[in-house]
Amino acid sequence: MDRSKQIVRVSLIGILANMLLVAGKAFAGFVTGSIAIILDALNNLSDALSSVITIVGTKLAGRAPDRKHPFGHGRIEHITSLIIAVIVLLAGASAFRESVEKILHPSEVNYTAVSLIIVAVAVIVKFILGRWVKKRGETLHSESLIASGTDAFFDSIISLTTLIAAGISLIWHINLEGYLGAVISVVIVKAGIEILMESLNGIIGTRVDGEVSLAIKEKVTSFPEVHGAYDLILHHYGPEKIIGSVHIEVDDDMTAREIHHLTRKIMETIYAEFGIIITVGVYASNSGDEETLAIKAEVEEILKAYPQVLQLHGFYSEPGTDRVTFDLVIAFGSDAAGIIEEIKSKLAERYPDKSFDIILDSDFTD
Repeated sequence: MDRSKQIVRVSLIGILANMLLVAGKAFAGFVTGSIAIILDALNNLSDALSSVITIVGTKLAGRAPDRKHPFGHGRIEHITSLIIAVIVLLAGASAFRESVEKILHPSEVNYTAVSLIIVAVAVIVKFILGRWVKKRGETLHSESLIASGTDAFFDSIISLTTLIAAGISLIWHINLEGYLGAVISVVIVKAGIEILMESLNGIIGTRVDGEVSLAIKEKVTSFPEVHGAYDLILHHYGPEKIIGSVHIEVDDDMTAREIHHLTRKIMETIYAEFGIIITVGVYASNSGDEETLAIKAEVEEILKAYPQVLQLHGFYSEPGTDRVTFDLVIAFGSDAAGIIEEIKSKLAERYPDKSFDIILDSDFTD
């Protein structure tokens, strides 16, 4: 079974479970007059809606690429996760408002054995459902399922606190529903904000995991012709589609045929081992040029005074000219333009007959 079908199947099970809980809790809430149980039922209804949204989002995200969207529609899953986050936030805000109303205007609650059994069953069902859905979401790399599973887990806590409030009310005749509801609503809002931020990060784009980027660079540099791997950039177009690029440094006397064969091998290897479609660019490295090595050593010495400079690469002195080019990776938040001008000034004093072309690169990956 493919990924999208598995996500739909998990979501359908979630919808069925939540609708059964909605029916049971709504019955118990109206019989007892418990605002906490009624709110709990409404929260389960929002969970069912979240599962519907997950199914719709998964179907849309699974559509094949077209002329207008050549990278596919995978990022729609971030949007569905965003919608679920908004639903969770609205549920939390609504619960807080109702809880405050209950604190200010408390009313008598008449718990019955049937209502308490329904709530107790709900605690167990939602706990198991939440853990299972979240685990399946992590396995399938589905933000929407992870969000739904997290929400279901918090629902089990809500039901548990409702059960505790009922016990306290029956034993000591103290009504804590409003206060417990207020605390729970804050927890729900916090969870909604976390889901929201995770979704926004997916849409905006975040730094690639260091272990992944280093593993890719290590694999690229395992080819004997490659002297270094730089400028690795990876773009996520949904959980199952990653497209990127990397620059490799090779001897400048390699032929076009040799470079073609090498880059093809690298692309095939990265796709086979990481499932990533990668484009390979090339930096030329001066072969056996003592003067260039001496200039590079001088540049490296100058760069020691600038801890903001994280990396030097792409160093090349064009034969038959006075032009030297290289790239610098400078830490975010630094005065990159000022640093480059200072370095150029120092190099001009040391090598007045050379023209240095320094290109600023971003610190995309570790």
